[in-house]
Amino acid sequence: MLKATLRSFLAHKGRLALSALAVILSVAFVAGSLIFSDTVTRTFDRLFASTAADVTVQPKQDLRSARLSGTVQTLPAALRDRVATVDGVAAARAEVSVQNAFVVDRHNKSVGPTTGAPTIVTAWHVTHHSPVRITSGRAPLGPGEALLDADTADRKHVRTGDPLTVQAQPGTFRVRVVGIATFTTTNPGAALVYLDPAVAGRELLGSSAKATSVTADAAAGVSDAELERRIGAALGTRTYDVKTAAEQAKSAAATLGTFLDVIKYVMLGFAGVALLVGVFLIVNTFSMLIAQRTRELGLLRALGADRRQVRRSVLTEALLLGLVGSTLGLAAGTGLAYGLIRLMSAFGMNLKATEMVIGWGTPVAAYVVGLGVTFVAAYLPSRRAAAVSPMAALADAEVAGVGRPLTVRAIAGAVVAAAGAAALAGCAAATRTAQAASLLGAGVALTLIGTVVAGPLLVRPVIQVLGGAFPALFGPVGRMSQRNALRNPRRTGATAAALMVGLALVSGMSVASASMSASFDRQIDRTLGADFVVQNANFMPFTRQIADRVTATPGAGLVVRQRLTPVAVRLPDGRRVRTTAAGYGPGLDDVAHLTYARGGSAAALADGHLALDADWARDHRVRLGSVLPVEFPGGGRAELTVGALTDQESAEGFGTQGGIFFGLATLEKYVPDGQDSALYVNAAPGTGAADLRPRLERALTAFPQVQVRDQADYKELVHDQIAVLLYLVYALLGLAIVIAVLGVVNTLALSVVERTREIGLLRAIGLARRQLRRMIRLESVVIAVFGAVLGLALGLVWGLCMQQVLALRGLTALAIPWGTIVVVMIGSAVVGVVAALLPALRASRMNVLAAIAHE
Repeated sequence: MLKATLRSFLAHKGRLALSALAVILSVAFVAGSLIFSDTVTRTFDRLFASTAADVTVQPKQDLRSARLSGTVQTLPAALRDRVATVDGVAAARAEVSVQNAFVVDRHNKSVGPTTGAPTIVTAWHVTHHSPVRITSGRAPLGPGEALLDADTADRKHVRTGDPLTVQAQPGTFRVRVVGIATFTTTNPGAALVYLDPAVAGRELLGSSAKATSVTADAAAGVSDAELERRIGAALGTRTYDVKTAAEQAKSAAATLGTFLDVIKYVMLGFAGVALLVGVFLIVNTFSMLIAQRTRELGLLRALGADRRQVRRSVLTEALLLGLVGSTLGLAAGTGLAYGLIRLMSAFGMNLKATEMVIGWGTPVAAYVVGLGVTFVAAYLPSRRAAAVSPMAALADAEVAGVGRPLTVRAIAGAVVAAAGAAALAGCAAATRTAQAASLLGAGVALTLIGTVVAGPLLVRPVIQVLGGAFPALFGPVGRMSQRNALRNPRRTGATAAALMVGLALVSGMSVASASMSASFDRQIDRTLGADFVVQNANFMPFTRQIADRVTATPGAGLVVRQRLTPVAVRLPDGRRVRTTAAGYGPGLDDVAHLTYARGGSAAALADGHLALDADWARDHRVRLGSVLPVEFPGGGRAELTVGALTDQESAEGFGTQGGIFFGLATLEKYVPDGQDSALYVNAAPGTGAADLRPRLERALTAFPQVQVRDQADYKELVHDQIAVLLYLVYALLGLAIVIAVLGVVNTLALSVVERTREIGLLRAIGLARRQLRRMIRLESVVIAVFGAVLGLALGLVWGLCMQQVLALRGLTALAIPWGTIVVVMIGSAVVGVVAALLPALRASRMNVLAAIAHE
């Protein structure tokens, strides 16, 4: 049996090649994601371990504020002297480092990376932990001098002697590059600007008496953990965070892990789609191979092979297919990881492909995925093979399973689909987002399974409609193509299912994204009343200089400043909720259209008051006049009175969870060093918006990171952000279509072999080659369109339920992208034509007499 199995596998290797390709793609994405993430993790672990100080003292950060508010949490620079006196400290330094500065060159272009990595402006200290060394020029001395990293200098064409402008929290200042520093370890992709330690605090933090951290080197014979304990005892851990080098590296690695998870999950998403669609391809391939080998299997049974041996033979072939596919997929995954590493290097993260990490878990995962999917996919066909009767096979009876009734599938599919429909109905009726999302996930999974199981039952009614015009348009050829598609409902259903999965995904996400876009458009129209919004391109806060420039612009009228800050609110029900709050200057009603359930803007912005979303307040038993304890970054605490309740369309109110906002004066009292996140600007009376815009843009020329947007710009920005998600879905669709095309090609190719004698007879009675090719193309088209119809119908239902989940978050508009649906339908027909080209060409080239004599 083993020899027979190996011979059978080698005899059908051409027919199995397309199935192997599906395994290769899925394994490649799994292996590539693991290799890439392991390589990046190992590289940065070495970087963090080599550059972290033995012990670092930082301010206690309960509420992280830098990204939202622009504030930098600091500690006294004099703390360095206290740390230096601790027994076991060999050296101590007051460090100044900020990541929210913006640096431009002489041409007013940013020198920062385009990858999202930060631009870090920091004090120059030479230690054995330094990640760079000076390779050109000298260290900065005094104000007006800076050192720049070599990668940034090369990428942005900055040379020694060139001027740079640094926009920091206290204000803007200019420096001249006096030296270039080269990384001695991996460059994480950040831009590094070094200043003289004597002036860094004043320029970056507004005072030389401030620092962002204090670092200490351990004396000989003192461990990091022991030194951490001593410094913590001397300073107190309630006020400061004291960490060893290992703890600092672990914290940095955790932050990096968030970035890596995005890439990993995207690639695993591709692998999941490839696996799901590949299962249908493999099931179909083995089912058809078994159908064509009915006589062979019958002979084996007649010669004494029992059912278990036949089933084992088929599963062995599947495992051989999985083994080959996994091996090639692992190699392809290594190449994919290499390409990702080179791509990241092109964007400034200088990873070394020669240090690629292939851990033991990667090949294990590759082979588990490859062998597992082929084994699972081939299990049902193997059971059918074992059920073949020797006498029926020797009599050349039709393959088992083709003519069997579909009663069991009908019942099973109906039950699963009904459960999925009930879950989706529950999703539509749910009133809480978490509950609705859970029901949506269950409904999507169950309806997909139910449709796949019951798919063969839908073949006859749907294809009779889809191919109803074929006889009238194409005559007997059209009638035969329609009947060929109806000949084996199981095969047609499984072939179409591969395409259905991808199209269901893309249609559902298209409805969700279109609804999101329409909802945001509606909210922008309803809430944004300002002529322009001045905001950073990356939504980071900016310095007060921006507001001064805008206010001084000729023709600028009302300017309302907005600041964001993280807060923690203690609610009457005992919960402590961490969220983001906004502070607004006077004149809010003139730049935003707010609807209040109780109170108004005057009460909301009054000193010591705040506003909440009415629904959120009701859920947490908060009323007008309630006093809420609020914690601010840096330890500030206040008890603020609820002065107004908003009634916005969004369930989260105006801005964030809970819709919390208050007056700018209240925020500045507790977070005095914050930066503005946006400016809402109206044109002065007598000045048109069209005239004001170019004036604002000229006034902000020195701040290229700041953009002036109107309502149309805001809508376009939202659409672009949603489009990023949609492009990912389209990429998944593209992968699903590629594998689905392979499935149709495989099905038609094996079908042509199966119908060799029939094709020969048709040719003998006068069917022309052109007509034969047309028949196979039409059969392929109707199968592809059948899959598209099921996928789009299923996806539209999913999309409607997704919109219901979004509606619970305030995104209530429903939009169906009919243009996308029409394009997908036309594209499916094209897919059918393309998939049939090779099988049709092969069929038309058959020798008529040889085909008639074929057994």
